[in-house]
Amino acid sequence: MFLEALALVALVLVLVFDILTQPAASVASAIALTVLVVIAAVFVSAVAVALARRSPWSRGAAVVWQLVQLAIAVGAFQGVTAQPAWGWAILVPSVIALILLFTRSVMIILRRPDVE
Repeated sequence: MFLEALALVALVLVLVFDILTQPAASVASAIALTVLVVIAAVFVSAVAVALARRSPWSRGAAVVWQLVQLAIAVGAFQGVTAQPAWGWAILVPSVIALILLFTRSVMIILRRPDVE
């Protein structure tokens, strides 16, 4: 998740650079997209830290993020502006992460402590 967070931070920097240096067809859309990516970067960073701390809630949040990425990957394969290379680059790590999140060892490490 830390690599995903780092990639999102890099994307935020690229988007901010583009807003400042490139003429946008819609400035409002460019700013809105940048804000959404900032929110995603903060969310993924928080989940990465929570996973490192073995917080029980982090597994569910990580699953949600991987499912969002699967939806983005499927979108990358479709349409007039399809980018299959990007789709595969997003799809493969997301599927691997989902598989790992449901392994027994991860489930044991991230389970809630027994409340007595």
